[in-house]
Amino acid sequence: MAKILVIDDEQGIRRSLKEIIEFEEHTVDEAENGKDGLDKLKSGLFDAVFCDIKMPKMDGIEVLEKCQEQQIATPFIMISGHASINNAVDAIKNGAFDFIEKPLELNRVLVSLRNALDKKDLEEETQILRNKVKRIPKTEMIGTSDAITDIKDLIEKVAPTDARVLITGENGTGKELVAKLLHEQSDRAKKPFVEVNCAAIPSELIESELFGHEKGAFTSAVKMKKGKFEQAENGTLFLDEIGDMSLSAQAKVLRALQEHKISRVGSEKDISVNVRILAATNKNLKKEIAEGNFREDLYHRLSVILIKVPSLNNRNSDIPLLISHFNSLISKDYGINPKKINEDAIAILKEKDWSGNIRELRNVVERLIILSDREISLSDVKKYV
Repeated sequence: MAKILVIDDEQGIRRSLKEIIEFEEHTVDEAENGKDGLDKLKSGLFDAVFCDIKMPKMDGIEVLEKCQEQQIATPFIMISGHASINNAVDAIKNGAFDFIEKPLELNRVLVSLRNALDKKDLEEETQILRNKVKRIPKTEMIGTSDAITDIKDLIEKVAPTDARVLITGENGTGKELVAKLLHEQSDRAKKPFVEVNCAAIPSELIESELFGHEKGAFTSAVKMKKGKFEQAENGTLFLDEIGDMSLSAQAKVLRALQEHKISRVGSEKDISVNVRILAATNKNLKKEIAEGNFREDLYHRLSVILIKVPSLNNRNSDIPLLISHFNSLISKDYGINPKKINEDAIAILKEKDWSGNIRELRNVVERLIILSDREISLSDVKKYV
């Protein structure tokens, strides 16, 4: 239900519009001249306004101009019994959403109102999305430990090349972060970064996901679908948890790396692809090779460069920096100021066994922000962690 303002010096017009708008279950407020209407619009409570052009004290065009100056974004639907092309042009030039002639037609009024409200909703959604995008930080690796410094240096050297990189490490250590940094610092940064979680896709669907399929290739293939290789054209394809990929899919990935060609499921036609491959796993691939679960030739194709991401327990000197980073990030998401964290609280968090690595630390910081009072104390850590 929207709130609509009707500004018109004719009581009959105001009454007619009020009845039409309230029939659509919106609420209506009235103003009998432009000055009163402008005063009401300053409240910012209205979703749309019907405004007459010819009025005493202040005409509709002037009301519209004043609203533009004061950045009042309410959509204006101008109405006039002195309709002319010039009136309409002036109104639209000054930022009006629409222009309606008197006598008013029911359908014309309702269509214009619905469109104006839709436009307002769309603008609000767009602004929300823009704000979210502004809050997304540039990919950043937090830490000054020797292990992290070495990885940063390695990323700086490797990123500008097209060398394939195999990223290893425990769950939650930040393997995806390394992949994103490699992409963002590469010549492919403006092209797609496409991620595939090989562990999350059933083995019978992984080939279709990676290479796409033709219409009718299998029962549910009701239309042609491009796979991740094609979607990542000229960009980067990140194969996360590649140790969980089926052997048949591994064979096709190997061919794609060797020949720079793929074929969709259900097709014999080759498609050339230009994609940089980054892969990650939490498994010991040499052990998987020995057990027959992973192709040795694919391993050697993927591991031109090896980057091992350390566990958080092996870089606990970075924990205070990570806590501060997550405190700022999470507090901003919640719309609050970062909470002060007691030094004793930080000290005990440094000594904790972080089996879940950075992912676990982030969750713990969020929990402490929610459950503690003004300051995160040692007792809070003992109670909630």
